[in-house]
Order: sequence, then structure tokens, then C-alpha cells
Amino acid sequence: MTIEPTLEQRKVIYRSRRGLKELDIYFDPYVREHYLSASDAEKALFAELVAAEDPDLLDWFMAVSEPPKPELSELIEKMKNNVHQV
Repeated sequence: MTIEPTLEQRKVIYRSRRGLKELDIYFDPYVREHYLSASDAEKALFAELVAAEDPDLLDWFMAVSEPPKPELSELIEKMKNNVHQV
């Protein structure tokens, strides 16, 4: 069964395409495998994440600095663990 994204979800998916390989390796798999089946709260968090500027995102994903909300850190860890499964 395929979940059809809403217009707002399509906008978030489109904004998640960063064009920076360092970020796309985390965003692309999350969108393909988790975004549409995520809870509404997680979708809202992801929308907030993709609204951030690329330099901030790079710092957060590379653990140079922390995002303003702990929930964003948790989502980033989830996205990183999805890519770097052991």
C-alpha cells in the first residue's frame, strides 16, 4: 500500500533536497523510508528541520553545535542511525 503525500508534505519533501551531499545522504533515505509513515509530530519536526539554513544543518549533523530544540537533536540522531546502521 502506498501513502499519497498531501500538498504540504510534498513541499516538505521538495525542500529536503538540499543539493549538499553531506546532508542529502541523511535526508534522502529518511524521506524514502520514514517520512510518510511518521507521526504528525515527527513530520512537523522534520518540516522545521528542513526550514533551517544549510550551515546550521551541517553543524548539527556534524555535532559542531546543537539545534535549538532537543527534539531536533533526537530526529537528527534517528536520521544518522538510519544511514549508519551497524
